[in-house]
Amino acid sequence: MHTRFPRRAAFATLALGAGFALLTGCTTGNEPATETGGSGESSDSCSIGMTQINQTAIFFTEMNAGAQEAADELGCELTIANANNDSARQSSDIENFVTQGVDAIIVVAIDVNGVSPAVESAQSQGIPVIAIDAEVEGVDTFVGVDNEAAGAEAAKWAIDAGLVDGKSYGVVDAKSSFIQNQREDSFRAAIDAAGAQYTQSVNGDNVQEKAATAAQDLVTAQPDLDFVYTTGEPATVGAVAALSADSATKIIGWDLTAEVIAGIDDGLVTAVIQQDPRQEGVEAVTEVHSILGGAEPQGFIDVPITIVTSDNVDDFRETFK
Repeated sequence: MHTRFPRRAAFATLALGAGFALLTGCTTGNEPATETGGSGESSDSCSIGMTQINQTAIFFTEMNAGAQEAADELGCELTIANANNDSARQSSDIENFVTQGVDAIIVVAIDVNGVSPAVESAQSQGIPVIAIDAEVEGVDTFVGVDNEAAGAEAAKWAIDAGLVDGKSYGVVDAKSSFIQNQREDSFRAAIDAAGAQYTQSVNGDNVQEKAATAAQDLVTAQPDLDFVYTTGEPATVGAVAALSADSATKIIGWDLTAEVIAGIDDGLVTAVIQQDPRQEGVEAVTEVHSILGGAEPQGFIDVPITIVTSDNVDDFRETFK
């Protein structure tokens, strides 16, 4: 559980209808970040640098879209740099933003400990830093899910649904991701105590192709698993790719995509813990704008999860069609 931050949610009233075309502030990961703004207008009083984990997972591109929409609405200039899963590069992104003289920085951290020195350096120069998705110690505000609590919530759902006692399972995770480790540890602790039989975890490295190979290795080594728990979008998509629709091994995991929704329709995917990355992006930029306007940082903005099953998946089809 997060204990340092007060649980205060902020709700933006921004329209969220625009698509990925708004991501004009994103870099490809093959060139240095350049300052761009979706509205085409510069803002001397609200320039924001955002360092993103990668630009391949829909979760992150949706987050970028929400951040860009909020920046356009509020008159902020947003630059998004792609760290491409490289924590050292992410620290360099932050240092570059400081050199460029941005007013605030948003961090979607790969390694929450590794990025801390760069965050502290930025703050020492009076630059507010907001973290999304993964909590970085000492930031002005963290926007996202309490991942440890959400893993426990998902476990409780599975236990209450009768999917755990006496069942064997494995995990496809991302060892380098602090938050995915939290999701795994809290989920496993609860279901193991409820009678589940853990076999092994395999590392998908938060990359879809690697996760698919890892998932295939897992189910080959453990052919009689009752279910696989996946800790993020690449792992969930990879597990769907590795298992056939009629597999006796089911999936409980994190983050929807079109492929994962098809897995729910086929009965392969039992449940998905769904975050709202677009709203996280909106909330982060809105918080930055408020802080730069003189407001006190909120500390923690909780964006709740939804557990998606065949009963409510229709609510999400439009986003992932």
